Amino acid sequence: MDYTKIKVEVTDGVAVITLNDPGTMNAAGLDLAGELSHAFSSIAACKVQARAIVLTGEGRGFCSGANLAGGGAGASELDVDGKPDAGRALETVYNPLVTQMRDCPLPVVTAVNGAAAGVGCSLALLGDLIVAGESAYFLQAFRRIGLVPDGGSTYLLPRAIGRARAMEMALLGEKIGAAKALEWGLVNRVVPDADLRATAIELAKELANGPASLGAIRKLIWESLDTDWTGQLQAERKAQKIAGKSEDFIEGVSAFLQKRVAAFKGR
Repeated sequence: MDYTKIKVEVTDGVAVITLNDPGTMNAAGLDLAGELSHAFSSIAACKVQARAIVLTGEGRGFCSGANLAGGGAGASELDVDGKPDAGRALETVYNPLVTQMRDCPLPVVTAVNGAAAGVGCSLALLGDLIVAGESAYFLQAFRRIGLVPDGGSTYLLPRAIGRARAMEMALLGEKIGAAKALEWGLVNRVVPDADLRATAIELAKELANGPASLGAIRKLIWESLDTDWTGQLQAERKAQKIAGKSEDFIEGVSAFLQKRVAAFKGR
């Protein structure tokens, strides 16, 4: 597929996906969302050879939200009552996309430059590791247009920063800058804007050089948000059985016993 709204580059086992519509600050219209879904599908299916992913944005912003002018969650088809159905695009496009990202078999690092607004905030928060440039900010802008947070924000935010702060972001619609996002635990690191891309790629390279079990680790932690104690222990047991049969486990134990750095192959 030839992309027009994103770019995909692979270096040292890291697939860097760049949202590439800087004129709209990378607004996630249906076209961009479709291309992003295709890229994640291709990587998951090993059509793109990578062991970790970086998601970032071109230009001044990470993602300014749905593209209301060019087709997005708020640019709605009519319902049977003749009124707009602002939820239809969520059901057909955006919800499958964010679920796909959550269930990705590879570790994902998001590098947030400038605005991460609306559904763009959700895309940023779907990173397993979230790195923000000093200029970054996170915004739940839905109240300004009379809609509700979507893209999984009402799920992600309370679990990341607690109910009170999630309510503050959603009800007041105020920008949360990078420093406050770090203080609140919304992101992992804040770095100078000039260092953002390099920092994210270095983290992703570290993940790409790790064992295949990193994919199982991310899966376990994401699923733990909805699993009880007994269920989570069972999930760990099943994942450990699979990890224990991998070549990486044999290499890891051998390296430990030989007091050398393990050379994992991701299998």
